[in-house]
Amino acid sequence: MNNKIESLDPVRIWKNFKSITQIPRPSKHETRIIRFIREFGEKLNLETHVDDSGNVVIRKPAVKGMENHKGVILQSHLDMVPQKNNDKKHDFLIDPIEAYIDGEWVKANGTTLGSDNGIGVAAMLAILEAGDLVHGPVEALFTIDEETGMTGAFALKSGQLKGNILLNLDSEDEGELYVGCAGGMDANIIFPYEKESVPQNYVPYQILVSGLKGGHSGLDINLGRGNSNLLLFRLIYKATDSAGLRLCEAEGGNMRNAIPREASATVIIPADREKVFLDMSGKVIAAIKKELSATEPDLSIQCTRTGMPSRVMQPELQKKVTAAIYSCPNGTIRMSDGIPGLVETSTNLAIVKTVDNEIRIHCLLRSSVETSKENLADKMKALFEMAGSKVGFTGSYPGWKPNMDSPILKTMEKVYKNMYGKEPEVKAVHAGLECGIIGGVYPGLDMISFGPTIRHPHSPDEKVHIASVGKFWDFLCETLKNIPVKQ
Repeated sequence: MNNKIESLDPVRIWKNFKSITQIPRPSKHETRIIRFIREFGEKLNLETHVDDSGNVVIRKPAVKGMENHKGVILQSHLDMVPQKNNDKKHDFLIDPIEAYIDGEWVKANGTTLGSDNGIGVAAMLAILEAGDLVHGPVEALFTIDEETGMTGAFALKSGQLKGNILLNLDSEDEGELYVGCAGGMDANIIFPYEKESVPQNYVPYQILVSGLKGGHSGLDINLGRGNSNLLLFRLIYKATDSAGLRLCEAEGGNMRNAIPREASATVIIPADREKVFLDMSGKVIAAIKKELSATEPDLSIQCTRTGMPSRVMQPELQKKVTAAIYSCPNGTIRMSDGIPGLVETSTNLAIVKTVDNEIRIHCLLRSSVETSKENLADKMKALFEMAGSKVGFTGSYPGWKPNMDSPILKTMEKVYKNMYGKEPEVKAVHAGLECGIIGGVYPGLDMISFGPTIRHPHSPDEKVHIASVGKFWDFLCETLKNIPVKQ
């Protein structure tokens, strides 16, 4: 396994990315990476600030002759999504990412790679330390906690930034310029866990769903991949009526913006209906595997004997919880009318977990149309409140409305065509970018998002295309050279 990624071209980016992979930085745990970025700026004797939330801003003056050009804000987020394969021993709070070269790609050994958004961060560090690039005034904005709430972007205050143009380096297809994104909202659903003592003459089973691909709940939501929570509760729903299944515990998913890959439940079955349960579950599992054979070839659903649990859910509550989760909207809700192939509205049944005296469910709703997002929230509220839960919504953030007359868009289209002999694709994305939030605080900013080619972010299959990183870097440098002068 070749792990010498720092030797790849362009070395300026890859050596910084290698350093970043050695610093644990899951969302909500960015203290060490914040310190690293602050010390990086200070060692270069650049103006460096860390705000109260942990966002870092580093300013680099214009090179001689470029002082009158518009100021550019380069922006990426510091945190990464911590996902790993079931058989991988890795503590994201302690262990470095084991990045390695696999042909045309850089991958990680059994975990997410953190190229989302580590490559953007590495490129910004390369710009800051380079002494041979042509650019006007540059500000590097490193935000925190993008993946679990965009709290860093929300914490920005008017007056912190001075630039006129924002280049967000958090997109995942080289050759594409993004001019809009979806807004989002978290649905937080809580059922009180009404428990009973485990009755006699029952046998305990664990149901385990694993082997799913998972992925980004915005970028991959339209690929027809399985959701482990829905598959688990499909089986529980069927077995409750046909085999008298009683639900004890359930747990699936751990990130609101990742399609859940694994889920498990502890259940008990009447001893005299064990064969009925096994026969029925076998048929349901076979049907699910057939349905998902093209998109989820490695799907596994196993029902195995386990230890007897200490509690079991009250039957009426189980009926309501199971029916509500099984009926929960999930996946693509509506495609965009204006942009072919773009998802307009979606939701991800991300997390289901029994904790102490509660059953907690978390979904991430996305839409590029604010009223559609609100309508989806109302539908979910109606469904789960009818089942007896408490429903709340948090972390709502706006979408980013495309501006096809953007001056920086015109500049970058021209630069790209001159460099590569073809027009870049101009798109919007069904994922949350911080541009919408930052643009709300700085309404005059001219904004574009772009980046190298990254596949399967938010999953252990994440990988970044090596050649695309070079093209991304060259395009970024040439764009900075061609930033317009101030009017």
